[in-house]
Amino acid sequence: RCRLLCKPSALAQHLVRSWGRWVGLWGGHWSWPRWPWLQMLWQLLQPPEPEPAVVRELLQLPDSGLVALDWLVGTRGAGGSGKTPSPVLLLIPNAAGKVTGTLLQLGQRALEGGFVPVIFNRRGHNGCPLTTPRLQPFGDPGDLREVVTYLRCRHPMSPLLAASEGSGSGVLLGYLGESGSSSRLAAAACIAPIFRAREWFEAGMPWLYEWPLLLHLKRGLSRYAGSLAEAVDVAGLLGSRSLRELEESLFCRTPGRPTSWETYWEHNEPLRDADEVAVPVLCLCSTDDPVRGPPARSLPLQLFRSSPYFFLLLTPCGGHGGLPQGGPGRCWGHEAVLEFFRAVAEFLQDEEGRKGLPWPH
Repeated sequence: RCRLLCKPSALAQHLVRSWGRWVGLWGGHWSWPRWPWLQMLWQLLQPPEPEPAVVRELLQLPDSGLVALDWLVGTRGAGGSGKTPSPVLLLIPNAAGKVTGTLLQLGQRALEGGFVPVIFNRRGHNGCPLTTPRLQPFGDPGDLREVVTYLRCRHPMSPLLAASEGSGSGVLLGYLGESGSSSRLAAAACIAPIFRAREWFEAGMPWLYEWPLLLHLKRGLSRYAGSLAEAVDVAGLLGSRSLRELEESLFCRTPGRPTSWETYWEHNEPLRDADEVAVPVLCLCSTDDPVRGPPARSLPLQLFRSSPYFFLLLTPCGGHGGLPQGGPGRCWGHEAVLEFFRAVAEFLQDEEGRKGLPWPH
């Protein structure tokens, strides 16, 4: 069964009522209950059927760097209401830039549910050209901030939401903390997030997860070896034997501006400014996640007990984001995330109506 850990509030009660209408969340049968590794492999290797079509848009940043926005296209369900247009859902892949089948499935379900889903690809990731000798550090929200500003200008009347997967939650949580009440997001969700990134890198990950991601990153970076040569030690970078060594080679052992491992994480820990977060954030985690680590060490339980904005939905099984399926092409975790967004919008709209104020766009 799932458990919801949060500070008691009117919004928390509303979420419980909204999720309570869905029997599959709180009980029932779970697929692969004792094999989180198989769930993780399914997440990494299994594409959705059918894979959604996307239209790519390149966004130029102030330093002439490029990020790519992949808009999911297809048949969209009824979205929005008489007062608000369809919400835009920004999807953030993991820190390695790998767009998994489960992230695409979430985008497909959002499209069918009336959302406007778009995938954020960082510099040099997923075929996005690297035009500057600079990549995005683990928790640096600078590029994400530019993307949010652009989306707000392109869809000025639409509620803006964001959902991240795995280690990609580092940049989303960092953005929410640094932006505070000026984030321009109505709500956010983190699926299998990494909360304590430095400890995560130092402890090392199971080889079944680390080596494929390491090879995936090296293969992508090798395409830009010439461009990166002036900023990093490319030989040391491609010779890295762990994700920690690769992270240090990219952002700490730079010839021009070297920095210590400790200083790097002072600016890139996902929860460094968690007290400043001012929008509802759902964190969907599994107790048996083999990548994040044991819950007692890897989950900031006190944060969920004290902050009115953080909600932890903890499942007994599911691995690292490979949450149990609710049918062909469906994942109950995706349904929980989309229902969270709907419930938050409903709650805020009811609150504004109760106070007699106009619904903010």
